Amino acid sequence: MSGHSHSHSHGAGGHASGRHRWRLAVSFGLIASFFGVELAYGLLSGSLALLSDAGHMAADVVALGAALVATRIATRPDTTGRRTYGSYRAEVFASLLSVLLMLGVAVYVVIEAIGRIGASAEVAAGPMLVVGAIGLAVNLVAMLLLRAGASESLNVKGAYMEVVADTAGSVGVIVAGWLVAATGQPVWDTVIALAIGAFISVRAVALGREVFAVLGQHAPAGMDPADVADDLASVDGVKDVHDLHLWTLTSGMNVATAHLVTADGANNHAVLDQARDLLRDRHGVAHATLQVEPSDHHGCDRVGW
Repeated sequence: MSGHSHSHSHGAGGHASGRHRWRLAVSFGLIASFFGVELAYGLLSGSLALLSDAGHMAADVVALGAALVATRIATRPDTTGRRTYGSYRAEVFASLLSVLLMLGVAVYVVIEAIGRIGASAEVAAGPMLVVGAIGLAVNLVAMLLLRAGASESLNVKGAYMEVVADTAGSVGVIVAGWLVAATGQPVWDTVIALAIGAFISVRAVALGREVFAVLGQHAPAGMDPADVADDLASVDGVKDVHDLHLWTLTSGMNVATAHLVTADGANNHAVLDQARDLLRDRHGVAHATLQVEPSDHHGCDRVGW
C-alpha cells in the first residue's frame, strides 16, 4: 500500500525572493543611475581601479535586473502543464549569472592590471576620490536594503554579494586615489585593482558553490540526510526508511521524497501525518512526497538507481 503526503507552500507567501522584490527594485535603480557617472569619470581619469569598479557596477546592474526578472518568472503561472515544479529555478539561474559576471569582471581587471605593469599611466586622483566616495554611499544603501533578504533567498544573496563586492571596490578606489595623490605613483591604482579582482573572485567562487549545490540537487545546507532518516524511522509504526531524497527547489523551498516501511497493523494515515509534520516542523521541508509500504512489499528492489 502506498500513500502520498503533499504540503504546498508555493504561493507568494512562501516565496522568499518575492517578499524582497522591492529591495531588488530600489537597489537596481540606485546602481543603474550611478553606473554611467562612474564609467564616464573612469575614462576621463584614466583610473583602472575606477574602471574596474565601473565594470563591476555594470555587472551589478545586469545581476540585479536578472534577479528582478527571475522573481517575476518564478511566480508566473505555468500554462504548459509541463513545469510540474513551476519556474522557481529561474532564481537559481539568476544567481549563476551573478557568479559568471563577477568572475568575468575579475578576469578583466587582472588582465588589464598585468598589462599596465611596467608601463607609464596618467591617473587623476581627484575624480577617483570623489566618484569613489559617491559610489561607496550608493553601494552602502543598496547593501543595507538587500541584507535583510540575503539570508532567505539565494537569488537576493547573489545580488547582495554583487553589491558587497562593489562596495569593497568603491573602498579600493578611494584608497587608490589617496595613495596616488599622496605618493604620486600611479602603480597604486594597479595594485588596488588587482586586490579588487582577487576579492571579487573569492566571493564569486563561494556563491558558485552554493548555486551548484542547488542545481546538483544536494541535500539542503544544514540538513543531514542521516538525521532525517533516523527521525522518520522513529515515527510510530515505521520499521524502515529507504529511497530518501532531499533537495532545494529554490531558496526557502526544500523538497523530500521517501519510502516508509510500516509494521503490520500500523495506521498508515497516522504515519503519513506524523512524518509530514516532522519534516515540516523539524527540518523545514514544506513539500514531502511519502510512500508507505507494508513490510512484505519488495517492488523497490527492481529500482536500479
